[in-house]
Amino acid sequence: MGSSEVASDDVAAMLRESLRGFLGVHWRAVGLKDAASPEAVSAIWRKLVGQGVAALGSNPDEGGLREIMVVMAELGRAACPVPMWSAALANLALSPAGTVPNLLEGLHAGTACVAFSFGAFDPDPGAGAIQIDAQKITGALRFVEAAGSATHLLVPVDPSQLALVDLGVPGIGRVPTRAMGAWGNWELRLDSVPVTLIDLGPVSLDDLLLAARVMLLARAHGAARRAFDLAVDYAKERCQFGQPIGKFQAIQHKLANCLIDLEGARLILDHTAKLHDQRDRNWRYFGDCAVAFAGHALRRVSLETQHAFGAIGYAEEHEAPQHFKRVHLDTIALGGTSHAKKGLASRLLDQGGAGLPECDLGPAGNELREQVKQWLAQNWSGDRKAAFEEKPFAKREFDGGFALDVGKTGWIGLGWPQEFGGQARSPLEQIAFMETMEQGEAPRIGASIQANALMLFGTPEQQRKYLPEILRGEAMHGMGYSEPEAGSDLAALRTSAVQDGDHWVINGQKIWTTTWWGKYMFLAARTDKNAKPPHAGISMFIVPMNAAGITIRPATTMYDGSFANIFYDNVRIPLENLVGEVNGGWKVLTGALAFERGLVGGGIVLKVAHAFEQLRQHVMRRDGERPALGCDPIVRDKMATLASEIEVGRQLMMHCAELAAGGITPPEYGAISKVFSGELMERFGEAALDILGMRAALSEQMPGAIDNGRFEQNLRHSLMWVISIGTNEIQRSLIAQRGLGLPR
Repeated sequence: MGSSEVASDDVAAMLRESLRGFLGVHWRAVGLKDAASPEAVSAIWRKLVGQGVAALGSNPDEGGLREIMVVMAELGRAACPVPMWSAALANLALSPAGTVPNLLEGLHAGTACVAFSFGAFDPDPGAGAIQIDAQKITGALRFVEAAGSATHLLVPVDPSQLALVDLGVPGIGRVPTRAMGAWGNWELRLDSVPVTLIDLGPVSLDDLLLAARVMLLARAHGAARRAFDLAVDYAKERCQFGQPIGKFQAIQHKLANCLIDLEGARLILDHTAKLHDQRDRNWRYFGDCAVAFAGHALRRVSLETQHAFGAIGYAEEHEAPQHFKRVHLDTIALGGTSHAKKGLASRLLDQGGAGLPECDLGPAGNELREQVKQWLAQNWSGDRKAAFEEKPFAKREFDGGFALDVGKTGWIGLGWPQEFGGQARSPLEQIAFMETMEQGEAPRIGASIQANALMLFGTPEQQRKYLPEILRGEAMHGMGYSEPEAGSDLAALRTSAVQDGDHWVINGQKIWTTTWWGKYMFLAARTDKNAKPPHAGISMFIVPMNAAGITIRPATTMYDGSFANIFYDNVRIPLENLVGEVNGGWKVLTGALAFERGLVGGGIVLKVAHAFEQLRQHVMRRDGERPALGCDPIVRDKMATLASEIEVGRQLMMHCAELAAGGITPPEYGAISKVFSGELMERFGEAALDILGMRAALSEQMPGAIDNGRFEQNLRHSLMWVISIGTNEIQRSLIAQRGLGLPR
């Protein structure tokens, strides 16, 4: 992040903290009793105006959409239904045009209060409409929030004009409306009321509508997060069957799912607001992605938190029902997810379509991306690449010559410290490299987990011996972790290592080992069978795969790759092959896995993004006289949903990179990214088959197979990403226990 973004983050954090404290004092005590009464809304709004929030959006130097959304989230958290989004829309619409200065002055001073309705331009057909004749307005407008407290109404007349109505004149009826069991919306009935017409100026009505949607989603996020936080606290305290319910795996996984949804929604909404304030043309695309994803995600969170509360959250005197109602009202307003998905589908599929936008990886990352593209064009293209792709998938997992060529660039050590021969590139540059290699469909290289473990825990001699081999692309290391009785539960492993003179003697079995053909195995073995707890008796070793006593029995995976059962019978390795301390292997093992989990979610979503672009081309293509698949409304909805989820996955990836740049990604955040992206890969594989049909199910080298069986093979491969490096169920437990503090 640049310094301006850091400053903006600091401003947002201070604004959030200030508002939370303010609302806790001035609203929380009274707001839950009669939150929708015009008197209560007017009173707290005047106090909030004194805090300066009514001017947000009128001047970029005073705060833009990002700060507005911070306010909206805090209002949602506090269940405070003031007309903030209407005030913000008035500022965004009128300030650039320099019109109606008296109204804006009154709005900022608290003497005027605006209600905004999109009327006939609201995608919801039930929103009502107006007609203007001889400078008089007539009609009915529904779902007008806080109209009982407002002094003025703003409503579009056409795409370039707004109507301004003084709500204090005769001919206006205000009817309170109950929706989702809550008060706060109004129906306005206008009968020949005087009107002032205002030109919108440079701001488009479509942009205002999208800004309004993401503001409401920010408020829904605040409400959902507050209910979720209450549910987490409740799970820690509420006891059933003699223990806190937060110890039950069902509750832990339920709340972990909620946190994944909440973080995804938070990041995509914040990214949208940043792009809006930077006047980035992609802000509209990301805004639609935010609406398409968060609209469903926040409602899932709302439902699941109610389930966690049980009957106690069903009582109206509890705070949770207010948040449930707010989330649902704000996520269906202004066309909700359906309208956003239609916009996404149009962008992706119509008139040649536009692909997924590139992530801005900063100057260095963007430059490296171009360098790698050029290198691949010279070194991994033409006949060489074509010959590789003609091989069956099982022979396309690795290419020794390619690894050596990449080794000459130094990119295998892209993120390594310079003291180990690396380039010390940033996490964003590492993403640039991963993304470009994925798009170039290059074979995998390196041994990132093992290299990181050696840099953290290896002796100087080990570092000098093994790291240069990895860096040059000469040596691949497998991971010997899983066993028949110890998959995700690595503390239960039984393979033993016993010291005998100047050697360790290893006996045992490892299963599901993918890089079994590598030069070395990074192996976990038990060195103290009586250790309490069991994980305290594990050590890590580097085992040369040509050592005597190793038996390899390869097997074919469900995704046409290969792994092996490996038997170690009295395998002798030198004492110096121990990595870290004796019985200190758990620290080495978990440290290496934490490093990998911080990257693996990003790697998975980059695979999905690349596959999505290929699917998009098929969806747009016509087949003879048949219309393109992209004309089917169900296909369009699926493609829009996938695009929004890919962008959420990429935001999780970028956030992990930001955290890594500041130190080490917390294990629970790497787990969030891995769970979301792995299951997205599964959903993508299922959707691709639904969209493309039986020809997409034909496997590689079968006549008529689409893209040589790419899509069905992707689906079979996706299962590995959900299971490997700790199953997603284990990851959910980690998220719940480490991220939410639920009991183990």
